[in-house]
Amino acid sequence: MRTIILLLLLTILSSELLVKAQKVSRPNIIYIYADDLGYAELGCYGQKKIRTPNIDRLAREGIRFTDYYTSTPVCAPSRCQLLTGTHAGHSYIRGNYELGGFADSLERGQLPLPSNTATIGTMLQKVGYKTACIGKWGLGMGYSTGNPNRQGFDYFYGYYDQKQAHNYYPTHLWENGKWDTLNNPVIDVHRRLDPQTATADDFNYYKGKDFAIDRMAEKAHKFIRENKNNSFFLYLPFTIPHVSLQAPQEAVKEYIGKFEEKPYYGQQNYASTPYPRATYAAMITYMDKKVGEVMALVKEVGLDENTIIIFTSDNGTTFNGGVDAKFFESVGPFRGLKMDMYEGGIRMPMVARWPGKIAPGRVTDHVAVHYDVMATLAELVKAGPVETDGISFLPTLLGQTCRQKKHEYLYFEYPEKGGQLAIRSGKWKGVKVDMKKNKKAQWELYDLEKDKGETSDLAAKHPDIIKRFDQIVKKEHRPSHIPEWEFVQTDIR
Repeated sequence: MRTIILLLLLTILSSELLVKAQKVSRPNIIYIYADDLGYAELGCYGQKKIRTPNIDRLAREGIRFTDYYTSTPVCAPSRCQLLTGTHAGHSYIRGNYELGGFADSLERGQLPLPSNTATIGTMLQKVGYKTACIGKWGLGMGYSTGNPNRQGFDYFYGYYDQKQAHNYYPTHLWENGKWDTLNNPVIDVHRRLDPQTATADDFNYYKGKDFAIDRMAEKAHKFIRENKNNSFFLYLPFTIPHVSLQAPQEAVKEYIGKFEEKPYYGQQNYASTPYPRATYAAMITYMDKKVGEVMALVKEVGLDENTIIIFTSDNGTTFNGGVDAKFFESVGPFRGLKMDMYEGGIRMPMVARWPGKIAPGRVTDHVAVHYDVMATLAELVKAGPVETDGISFLPTLLGQTCRQKKHEYLYFEYPEKGGQLAIRSGKWKGVKVDMKKNKKAQWELYDLEKDKGETSDLAAKHPDIIKRFDQIVKKEHRPSHIPEWEFVQTDIR
């Protein structure tokens, strides 16, 4: 009898030790997702006017991708496709399908994810991770099926609605379905000023006391501290540098006088500011500061060597709200901005750091995309096979390039701004635009090795590639449930 009891105790102890060993072996994951940050707006990607020392450090102490892509060049679908591992020809959400309005009373969010969606969050929960989303959600309100607490996240804090996120001084944010009041007045950020009469007080209208990014950072720190003894996944979709141009005054002061400025009066929508360039630069540097604080906290609580931190963006730099992408050379050598299928709209900065696992100072031209992330994290945590459109880039992160599988092609479609398609296959990039008006729109074809700016259309010289791209579209496009999103004609010859 004593022998049996002893064996049972040893079995229980062994099981507990195994569980603890698995927890230790599984890294914490912090995924930081900037909003409308262009490819070249970080120092490590060549930016000269905006300081980003902490993100640059991530790159210096880890790996930097040169050929990394978002899945769609706008907010909601890029988030959906990141979290579900689907490209835009398969994903449930393919555009910014807006519900409601800007006022608090009209807050309705975007089209919600359906019930029982398989997300990165649900996948990681199943293998024992504590999960949090802190920032901008954009995939449904708290009362809907898209509630992040129902989509794989134990904790949520931030904006449900992308329209509310236009204001960095909102009246409230949301915490697990509950309204969290901020010490800010009601601000209509889309109210324009008259250039002939605008005063300093008129510009001050767009300022508040509680900056949303500060609240998000506080909640992120709290989550890390509370879960330092658990394996955790922290998804941090910060709203910077998406307009409106708003930042704490002390942050803006660091850049005032460094650039020639003309006041922005809201003529392209969003909040007015006397210093649009200084404010934009300050916003990115302020986000960088928050990234540095997260890095410092991870080290402080002893998790540095067991935490992978990934930083990227949802799409390219915006064209409105007072943002001057040309002045900052925000997308580097590339053509296009947010909402474009050209490289400036979809090629993203992406850096990752994991001390002891990712060798420092590495640069890779491996072609990867947001819909690869789910497969990558599944391999990382040994979650078992998952059904995605992606390919894990974990071997590239770990320097095991000999076993890295590669995409035959990346597929993109986007139903807004006239309807657009793109395919990248090796050095070749195909783009179609204005497809809703022109059902027989022709492919443009570019050699990205020789023509990063997509200036020389070679489609007429390579009919074989064009024919292949047409076949890829037929294979990858599935009809959407939203009529406005259905623009691809797969039967045209």
